[in-house]
Amino acid sequence: MPHYRPRAHLQTHEVANQPPPFEDINLFDNDAALIGAVEAAGGEVHGQRLSDFGARCGSAEVLEWAQLANKFTPQLKSFDRFGHRLDEVEFHPAYHWLMELGLSAGVSAGAWTAGQSGHTLHAGLLFLMGQAEGGVCCPMSMTYAAVAALAHDARIAGEWVPRATAARYDSRFIPASEKSGVTIGMAMTEKQGGSDVRANMTRAERTGDSFILHGHKWFCSAPMCDAFLTLAYLDEGLCCFLVPRWKPNGERNAIHIMRLKDKLGDRANASSEIEFHGAYAELIGEPGRGVRTIIDMVQHTRLDCIVGSAGGMRAALANALWHAEHRSAFQKKLIDQPAMARVLADLAIDSEAATALAFRVARSFDNAGDDDQEAAFMRLATPVAKYSVCKRQPAFVYEALECHGGAGFIEEGVMARYFRASPLNAIWEGSGNVIALDVLRAISREQSSLEAVVADIMKAQGANGHYDRHTRRLNEWLEPGALNEGTARAFAEEMGLALQGAALYGVAPDFVFEAFCNARLNPDARSYGYGASDARFDAEALIARAAPF
Repeated sequence: MPHYRPRAHLQTHEVANQPPPFEDINLFDNDAALIGAVEAAGGEVHGQRLSDFGARCGSAEVLEWAQLANKFTPQLKSFDRFGHRLDEVEFHPAYHWLMELGLSAGVSAGAWTAGQSGHTLHAGLLFLMGQAEGGVCCPMSMTYAAVAALAHDARIAGEWVPRATAARYDSRFIPASEKSGVTIGMAMTEKQGGSDVRANMTRAERTGDSFILHGHKWFCSAPMCDAFLTLAYLDEGLCCFLVPRWKPNGERNAIHIMRLKDKLGDRANASSEIEFHGAYAELIGEPGRGVRTIIDMVQHTRLDCIVGSAGGMRAALANALWHAEHRSAFQKKLIDQPAMARVLADLAIDSEAATALAFRVARSFDNAGDDDQEAAFMRLATPVAKYSVCKRQPAFVYEALECHGGAGFIEEGVMARYFRASPLNAIWEGSGNVIALDVLRAISREQSSLEAVVADIMKAQGANGHYDRHTRRLNEWLEPGALNEGTARAFAEEMGLALQGAALYGVAPDFVFEAFCNARLNPDARSYGYGASDARFDAEALIARAAPF
């Protein structure tokens, strides 16, 4: 789609001191922190692939698609004109173009088909895709993550995994067996329980080799997916089921979309409430162990929450840096104003720390199958990182928005959209309290997970005095009575900071690691707002490294 530029001159004044559009920028090649994190995670073999995708995601054409997909939001079509039930969602063509871009690049498939450092590749692709448009990443992420849960049933996996990893987008609403590629969603929570899925009321009934479901789901994101993983009760307990949009006999399955959610952000993607009215379903995993089965999917989508927030922070920072470089005030470029430079450098510290930790966790997913310590690290580091990185994103994006002044508050730009989307990853797949309690459970159930995380943190011991003191304070949490449900959030936050420091050590330049330790691990230098700390760091060097130009 052509990207038009205004040609007429205003009669009252010339347009001056306005930045050019932030577009046609290679989002990979111009992100030193991302390149370093990918290489540290073993993904250097995918460098050219990520560079090519970064160029597409940063192109004017793709960024225009994102604007259109968010302006012309999904519409529910419950019935056709003759009164037949449809339960379909209609999207602007730009949504389909974005889905084609991401799926064909391998956002969902790459982890399982790359052969080497697949989850690192997936994280890199998702990091870039989210900067173009985060809403479409939801169905891509769920399709990627569903593969882990489908593995609990060899027959179902044999049928559905090749479809999910085909790296093709087929928007047609037809049976999955006739499509070139599929997407898979998830529908777990119900209105009476939310995250407490054991309060679910959806029931399953056996009908020969399959099942039928009766019940509702309060959140079903991307309802045009070709199948969903969901939870329902049998006599044995809560079970995991695959529910396709079409029955094996070619009829539409009895999945009724009751309404679309009117969401704060991620408006390009549809989220819905659904009901099962005798919907055909297939059991995955052992009866009564549904949570254990679907948690493998949840673990992978939590990785994507971390990556998505790190990518969202990078997008916000890159736009703020671009604006400050091309906008002047009081006879100086904004980026050269000491107060603004301090804010931008402070933001750059958090952005690179989030990126480094996201790809450290992705590396543990790649290595977990062959390395017990990495598997143990993954189990605890994933919820810790999900808590710390995702919680940081909203305040971060707000500050980057403010760097634009009033222009950042206008919907014609991207910052308002980034800000509205910024709380999502901290809520999706377990909000703050749920994740903090998961951290406690991981520690109590498996001592090796804590040992693996501590070992990773200790590798930077001796590199910075503030880092050393922070790690010593972490030991106090392990004293009897210190760690409980009331203190779980504080522990997750402190552990997350330590993991970010460890992820930066030996990966980022020394001045980045030192800046993080001085600004984030020194209790006397912490502040409530960006740019307000008196911590020592090289603002000029931090900005130069983070600048997307």
